[in-house]
Amino acid sequence: MIRPIRILAALCVAMLCATAAFAQDKPKIKVGSLTIPVFAPIVVNLLKARGFDAAHGFDLEVVKYPSISAYYAGLATGEVDVLLGGPTYYQKLRLEGVPIKIISTGATLSDLVVLTKNPDIKSLADLKGKQLAADMGSGQFQIMSIYASSKKIDLKKDVQVVNANFAVARAQLAAGRVDAAMVIEPIATMMMKQDPGLKVIFNANDAWKEMTGSNGWELVYAMREETIKRMPDAPQKFIAAMQDVASFMVKDTDAADKIANETTKLPPGVLKAAIASKGWDFQVKPIADAERKEIWDMFERAVKAGFHPKLPDEGILYGP
Repeated sequence: MIRPIRILAALCVAMLCATAAFAQDKPKIKVGSLTIPVFAPIVVNLLKARGFDAAHGFDLEVVKYPSISAYYAGLATGEVDVLLGGPTYYQKLRLEGVPIKIISTGATLSDLVVLTKNPDIKSLADLKGKQLAADMGSGQFQIMSIYASSKKIDLKKDVQVVNANFAVARAQLAAGRVDAAMVIEPIATMMMKQDPGLKVIFNANDAWKEMTGSNGWELVYAMREETIKRMPDAPQKFIAAMQDVASFMVKDTDAADKIANETTKLPPGVLKAAIASKGWDFQVKPIADAERKEIWDMFERAVKAGFHPKLPDEGILYGP
């Protein structure tokens, strides 16, 4: 009986080694994340919690950053392979020589809103001479400024903009130090649940469609070119995994809400409410003709508005 036992033990060891080797052979993709409860950390936490990376043949390593500037710097320096960010911010990076390609869409513009509790403020035009808390260095501010310009409003001249990131903008409005605040989901939903007196006076999705007649994108995914060269199927694998995340959030919102609460400390029910209101709209699409046209239109408008000196080269948009 000793010999069969030894053979069985040897087989078990061989199987364990093969399993370990298979796990080690999975290519690694590094993604940037943030330490505040917004789109980027929530979706990567959902992906890891549900094992969608492993299901699509790769291991996603999450690298956390404490600030937006450090977050983008991680992609620029090559510390991470892929990032969720603003199209016009990627335009800036590409013009500066950072070798990146936009590989897919992400969050629609419904993610971006301006909130106030002042009943006399009903639109951006009513903010003239008043104080608005907003991150002036963000892609979101560029989007809002482009729309405002179409309405003959110069945010930097007509409005007293108090430079503040999303968390600080929220605090400034809650303390009554400003008249309005530019925020994103799920922070916007969290604020309105805490203070029912808040109202939306600017929804970027509605504003952009009014201005252009088409969709715009608040956040898209960009990947470094050397990552694509090293792993040619990385964009497809990553997009497929993120599409699973998008589907999971819609099909099992309660479970997604629970994971968001456990991993980012987002209050229970906030993600569920943001998804139900359509403020949180995560659509991960490869860059096909329609998406290419929409994103390129955003580049052109950013140049016309003076945010960038010129258009990026067409290589910024990925195509297999």
